[in-house]
Amino acid sequence: MVTFQMLPYLMAMLIFVVGLYAIVAKKNLIKVIIGVMIIEYGVNLFLLLAGYRSGGIAPILTPALSEKAFIEQTVDPVPQALVLTSIVIGLGILALMVSITIRLYEKYGTFDTTEIKKLKG
Repeated sequence: MVTFQMLPYLMAMLIFVVGLYAIVAKKNLIKVIIGVMIIEYGVNLFLLLAGYRSGGIAPILTPALSEKAFIEQTVDPVPQALVLTSIVIGLGILALMVSITIRLYEKYGTFDTTEIKKLKG
């Protein structure tokens, strides 16, 4: 039974599956690159959901907040840091995939992976 609390996690999984479908089923390299980026977005969303706390506050210790209240109310900053790092790494991977795809297009004149496999050279 799907509850309201599970819905965001299921949506993150759905985004991941859509990206996986694009990688597995599509023959166009541009569509494969888009699928990889969709998978990255799904994983980032899942990581953010894992660190979410309803009614949580930013993890900044102030003098007005006791240590016990700070521990109970703040959100975990590690998933947020992981997502920021993942975004930067994903941008580098995207640039690499696009540059390799451009080189393949210059050499073979197509984005279709089945056509590239048939050509020798």
